[in-house]
Order: sequence, then C-alpha cells, then structure tokens
Amino acid sequence: MAISYYEILGVPRTATEKDVRQAFRKLARQHHPDLNPGDEEAERKFKQINEAYEVLSDPEKRRKYDKYGEQWKHADQIEAQQQAAGRSGPFSWTFDSGRGGVGFKPFEDIGDLFGGFGRKVRDATATRLRSRTEVAADITLEEAFTGTKRLVTVFTEGRDRRIEVTIPKGIDTGSTVHLALENGPDLYLKVTVTAHDRFTRKGDDLYVDVDVPFEDAILGGEVELKTMTGKIMLKIPQGARNGQRIRLAGQGMPKRNAPAQRGEFYAIVRPLMPDDLTDEEGKLIEKYKKLRSERR
Repeated sequence: MAISYYEILGVPRTATEKDVRQAFRKLARQHHPDLNPGDEEAERKFKQINEAYEVLSDPEKRRKYDKYGEQWKHADQIEAQQQAAGRSGPFSWTFDSGRGGVGFKPFEDIGDLFGGFGRKVRDATATRLRSRTEVAADITLEEAFTGTKRLVTVFTEGRDRRIEVTIPKGIDTGSTVHLALENGPDLYLKVTVTAHDRFTRKGDDLYVDVDVPFEDAILGGEVELKTMTGKIMLKIPQGARNGQRIRLAGQGMPKRNAPAQRGEFYAIVRPLMPDDLTDEEGKLIEKYKKLRSERR
C-alpha cells in the first residue's frame, strides 16, 4: 500500500491546518528542485509533498481522503454508486485507519469501478449516472495563470475517446469546466490547483514572503522579487516592519470572468537578522544603540 499523505508530511492524522502548513513549508524548502539541481529523488519527494499538502490543506478533500484513502478522488462516484445501490448493495468499503488506505470488498462482479468514469457497470442506476461524467485534473499555479489543456478519456459511442479540454486562465481549485459532448455524456472537469512552494493564492490575489536585509528594512532599499511574469526590483520603504504588506496592483491572478483584469500581488516583508557580524559591524551597531538610548 502506498505511503499515506500524513506520513509524507510527517504529521499525525490529528494535525491541525497550521501543523500541516508548517510541515509542508519546511519539507518544500528542503526538497525544492532549485536547491537540489539534478537530484531526481528530491524532485520526486517534492512532488509527493505538494500532492499531500494540496489534499490535507483542503478540509473537503481531507474529509474524502480520511474516508476513502487512495481512492479519495473517486469519492463522489463511490457515494453516488452506494446511494443508487442502497446500503445492502453489491459492494462495501473498508478503511485502514493506520495507513490511510481504503479497501473494496465485492459481493458480485460489478465490473471495473475505477477503470474510468465512463466504464460499464451492471447497476441500471449507475448506467444512468454516466450521462454526467466527472474527471479530476490537477494543474499548477503557473498553468492556472496562463490557461492550459488536458487530455481526458471518456466512454461514448461504445468506446473510449480521448477528449482535449481547454482550461481557462484564472481558474481556481473547485472550479469545473463543462464540455457538452455530441452523442455522449456531459463532461465536467473538476480542477485542483496544486499548492505553490512560494506563492499563496487567495481568490485572485497572490501573497509571497520576501526576505529583506535588516539594513534595508531600516533604511529602505530595493530587493529582487520574482512575480508570475518575471523578476522586478521591489522598493522597500524606510522602517519596514516584519509582516508589512507591499501591494503591487494588477500583478495577481487573471480574473476568470474577465481575464484581461488581474488581482493584486502582496509582498510580505520578512527582515533578515544578520548572524555573521564582523567586529566593525558590531561596533557600529553598538554606536547606533547608544545614540538611540541617548534620544530617549
């Protein structure tokens, strides 16, 4: 059985949202590909960490994962099948709480439930449900920014067909792309935007922590900042405080219903305290401290 998302992040099943977020940030920095160039194992772990965080940081996805384990993406279909068949229907589910896994115990042959959302099953009600086919798709924040495409497989006209679905820019987790297929089911692509290692998204706005040398926080200065469209020089005001937000208007995510417009981009100032002061620098700070005390 695959390792659980809780084990990937190194948190217990009782972990709070804050615990999950802190664990993710620590591991994401440790295994980020930019810090481990050419390390395929670090890249693999980084992808696992992102996948685990995307699920455990979302209350609804976490509920489904806790209930269905590895099959959590099929939760809606499972519950629809169970509702159609009734509690005494042809199958039941067992859950291994120790590993976050899910088991499936058949009482009769019902076909391949998870071989694809459009595959045949014997239950007549389930057959009717195929008129609405739902497929999950994970995309990156960058893909949500620019828009992207996904190839999905649906069962229509007696065979599996590969359909290309256009995902518009500005889409967010939980959004659905609807495609009405000719002579086939209505296709609903349920989109999840995976967590980014630097940017935090809230609606159409983006937030990022920016490390600022303490002298620039005190005196003002400029630091290089990477946005979704490239690098810029961010002006730091004199006396910037820890947690102070600097707004970059119109530098956030495209608005889905008006893609020419964009949300805001907020740089969060995080002053860096020096840990390698020279003797000369230490004396200058002592002098500064003395001058400040004389003004009080």
